[in-house]
Amino acid sequence: MKVEEQNNTDYDVLIIGAGPIGMACAIEALNAGLTYIIIEKGALVNSLYNYPVFMTFFSTSQKLEIGGVPFVSISNKPNRNEALEYYRRVAEKFALKINLFEAVKSVIKKADGNFIVKTDKAAYKSKKVIISTGFYDVPVMMNIPGEELPKVRHYYQDPHLYAFSKILVIGANNSAIDVALETYRKGAQVTLVVRGSEIGSKVKYWVRPDIENRIKEGDIKAYFNSEIATIAEQEVQIKTPEGLITIANDFVLAMTGYKPDFDLLKNLGVRLEDNNCPVHNPHTMETSEKGLYLAGVVCGGMDTHKWFIENSRVHAEQIIAHIKGN
Repeated sequence: MKVEEQNNTDYDVLIIGAGPIGMACAIEALNAGLTYIIIEKGALVNSLYNYPVFMTFFSTSQKLEIGGVPFVSISNKPNRNEALEYYRRVAEKFALKINLFEAVKSVIKKADGNFIVKTDKAAYKSKKVIISTGFYDVPVMMNIPGEELPKVRHYYQDPHLYAFSKILVIGANNSAIDVALETYRKGAQVTLVVRGSEIGSKVKYWVRPDIENRIKEGDIKAYFNSEIATIAEQEVQIKTPEGLITIANDFVLAMTGYKPDFDLLKNLGVRLEDNNCPVHNPHTMETSEKGLYLAGVVCGGMDTHKWFIENSRVHAEQIIAHIKGN
């Protein structure tokens, strides 16, 4: 992998986002003989880097492969650290042209059909633009009093930080359940608040019995059909079916989900329909703005469970095939 020299700023394809699917697009462009550059505002595979330290993927390693490079892991389902190593090796193998820690500020389409992409470091001209930004950068806010306090976290990495603390975890799906179990096993006093009547149906099958048993035995206190009312420095108020209760609290881990950067899409001229789903051709992945493509999770709008690495890798092939065909 190398950082592109700034005096060469004209490309056939500019890719926004250096996640696995953005990298897959770059590999397809490279194989097709197209000039390209990836612009990434954070680290390589930044979303994966920000995943919990001990996270295990639901997918097998084979289904996470890109560029025809085998992904060898110790177990059938790889963990975060193995994925980081794998995708870095892929970037090195193909010497991918990636500019890291460079944020895109604007994308303007000129009268001749070319795009001018301005970042906080440079400006680029490209015939086509691919948006592969994922959804992990924008948390879904609860919009309740006290959410702005430093004790409230929408991201989680290492359970050690919360050892021996009073933790309130919000959510019913994989991220929330993993947080509740991991912090509990580091000595935290964990309370789980779930808006629905039960643990989410998409919780990993090997994790579900664990959380259900911890709740049944009282190791983790769970409030179902409940939601947070207010958050204060040393306590939180919870709306429960039995009424409003107040409990002592050190940290609130709001695993309420994430969403794509819809403002970015709107500013680029992409139309959004039901559930904020970006309008695009499912066969070519081209948006309502000619020459502008979507790849990966961003295609699903608020339905962030629709696309994963394993089923959106094909987007790279579809996009580059359409660009070459034109």
